Amino acid sequence: MLASFLVIIISYLGGSIPFGLIIGKLWANIDVREYGSGNIGTSNVLRTLGPWAAITVFALDVAKGSFAVYLGTLAGGDYVRILAGVAAIAGHNWPIYLKFKGGKGIATSLGVVITLTPVVALMLLGLWIIIVGITRYISLASLAVAFLFPIFLIAFSAPWTYVFAGVLISAFAIHRHRDNIKRLLGGTEHKIGEKAKKKSDTEK
Repeated sequence: MLASFLVIIISYLGGSIPFGLIIGKLWANIDVREYGSGNIGTSNVLRTLGPWAAITVFALDVAKGSFAVYLGTLAGGDYVRILAGVAAIAGHNWPIYLKFKGGKGIATSLGVVITLTPVVALMLLGLWIIIVGITRYISLASLAVAFLFPIFLIAFSAPWTYVFAGVLISAFAIHRHRDNIKRLLGGTEHKIGEKAKKKSDTEK
């Protein structure tokens, strides 16, 4: 029990590591929170620093989720793996190091899902790529796969614990995309390829 608790805490703390902020400082000595959407995730890093920085952040954020599930596997059964994964996503979304103001959790969720259910994860990733390719909206693709994730789990007869976790992970993602939903409905959402501006510039 103690080992399981420690794994969940470690997973949250690991998930809280703001790689987008760290890479922004190392890559160009900037705070990515001062640009574009102000988010520390892959999408805003892409618009602010370009594809290579974004790929780096994406890989590191995915690794946070995968590592948490791996730790959970070492500590116990499926329930520990699931809780560790959810803790890592919660850490990314509400990081203790940044006063609980973090990212949207899509890359970290992918790391969790691809470790728990790789077939479903790869199908959702393929669907995400198709939607982004057609619409050029990263947020729309992320919302679509988040909504479909628990449905896919049910379709593949996943254990109820996985389905429950899928609903929770999906709810996290949709909740964190509230502003994106408003912009999508208003026709003002940013498309892939658009360059982020510094917030002070957009406020002039």
